[in-house]
Formats: sequence, structure tokens, C-alpha cells
Amino acid sequence: MSGLLIVTGASAGIGASTARMAAFNGWSRVIVHYGSDKDGADETAAMVESMGAQAYVVQADVSKPAAVAKMFKKVSELKPGRIGLVNNAGIVAPKGSLMDLTPDRVKKVFEVNVFGAIEVARQSVQLMRDWGKGGAIVNISSAAARLGSAGQYVDYAASKGAIDTLTYGLADELAPEGIRVNAIRPGIIETAIHAKGGLPDRAAELGPSAPLGRAGTADECAEAILWLLSERASYVTRSILDVAGGR
Repeated sequence: MSGLLIVTGASAGIGASTARMAAFNGWSRVIVHYGSDKDGADETAAMVESMGAQAYVVQADVSKPAAVAKMFKKVSELKPGRIGLVNNAGIVAPKGSLMDLTPDRVKKVFEVNVFGAIEVARQSVQLMRDWGKGGAIVNISSAAARLGSAGQYVDYAASKGAIDTLTYGLADELAPEGIRVNAIRPGIIETAIHAKGGLPDRAAELGPSAPLGRAGTADECAEAILWLLSERASYVTRSILDVAGGR
């Protein structure tokens, strides 16, 4: 499959794994987006190119619409092709209960995880229409959207609940254009996001509680994402795939 894969939040974790594995799934060009971790993005890009695909490193704060627009202006200057979007960029605030969910904290989480995701999707679909080559979207939700993350990250869980709803709505709206929209809900995955939330040992501690008895890996999430974007999933839209070990 030739085309352009756009991966937001590709400097680490699930985004980085998806970008690195893209060439094995036929993507010849990959947009490696990052927010603040340039070193991580550069490392991802080097891996992408070592696998035979071309990488473009692009920085943008997805919580700022002007920054997202600037990013897509750069992308629009590339040779047109089929577009795949991995709408992955997201943040988690430190562990906290209801009293810790101050307006400023919740606002920041939603600006990145929800408002940013919607704007990235909007700009991507506009580019799909301009180029006329088609495309597909995979949003990155979380099992937290089902479980709620009580006493830990209720605001993060709520933001991912919004991503589930966004996935359903966009899938219905874009199906007549042949644009498929799906999502995955990762469970306890071994990535740095747990440390960023103040619980660096969370995956090791909670992984064994999953029916499969362990935490998952970013590569396992990437496999699901790349399948949903591929023509092997050509009759799959409006679906949310749990990658959570049965949790």
C-alpha cells in the first residue's frame, strides 16, 4: 500500500511503535508528529527510514488549532496519496481523585485529548478530500473509557469516552465518502504514560490482573492499528477494538 501515514504523538509509546512498523505494512511515507520530545521523534524517524519508508518529522502542539493548521499546511505540500491517520497524541495528568480534578487540569487534558483529536481529524479529512485519494482513520481511545479509572484518572477516562463517541459519529458521517473510521482501546500497556501519570509501576502491578495475565505492549497495539488502516479491514468501520488482554 503506497500512501502517507500520519501518526500524532509518534515520539514514544504506541505512536512510535505504529510509525516504526508502518513500512512492514506497505506505508511508504510516515509523518512523525511530536509535541515536545524532538529526540524521541528523531529516533522514531530514523527507525522508520531504516525500515525503508520515508519519514517527515513535524512538531505541533495539538491543543492549539493554529499549530495544527500549520502542520497540515506542510503536509499538504507533499505528493498526494492515500492518507492514514493514527489520531494518537494524548496526555494524562498525575493520579488524583475528584477533588484533584481542578478546572485547569481538566481543561488541559481535554484540550489535547479531545479538542486536539477533533481538529487533527478535521484537517486530515479536508486533506483526504483535497487529494481525492481516500483514506482511513484510527483513533486511540482507552479501556479507561469503559472502566472509568476511579480515584486515578477520571478526567483522562472521560476524555477517552469522548473519543469513542467521536469515532462512532465520524464513521457514520464519512462512510458515504469511503473513509473508514475505527478506534482501539488499549488496556494496561507497557509505555511511559504511566510514569507521566505518577505511577511508573502501574503496568507491572496491574498487568497480571488482566485475564491474559500480563500487560500488553505498544507493538501489539500497533498491529491492531495498522490492520484497521489496511485494505485487509476494508469492510470494517465504526468499530472499537479492545486491545486489553480481556480486561
